[in-house]
Amino acid sequence: MSVVSIGPYAFEPADREAVFHGNRLLYIGWDRHLLFCAPHCLPLPPSMRLREVVENVLPGVYGYHPDFARIDWTRVAWLRGSEPWQPDLDRTLEENGLGHKAVIRFRTPGLDGIGGSGS
Repeated sequence: MSVVSIGPYAFEPADREAVFHGNRLLYIGWDRHLLFCAPHCLPLPPSMRLREVVENVLPGVYGYHPDFARIDWTRVAWLRGSEPWQPDLDRTLEENGLGHKAVIRFRTPGLDGIGGSGS
């Protein structure tokens, strides 16, 4: 079935950065862990250091997965969108070039879901 666009739309998007009280939406996905069906969308301040996200935010999001406690963060492979990316964990989200609605993903070598199932 084909789809025909009736746009362009004449209204402001409801999820524009200005409505998040100084925060930006950041999508974070954990590859090969389909217990989480899609990246999580988190409203985070652009001044937050990526290390704070890893140490203080991600445990609350992914921590109940049995693989999470075994992650060696020095071996994690990062992607920005679908491209390999090497972030600086000690720089802010903004300094790492992560704007509103950016998508990042991480891969954990040797950890491929429950029993290696990808879930």
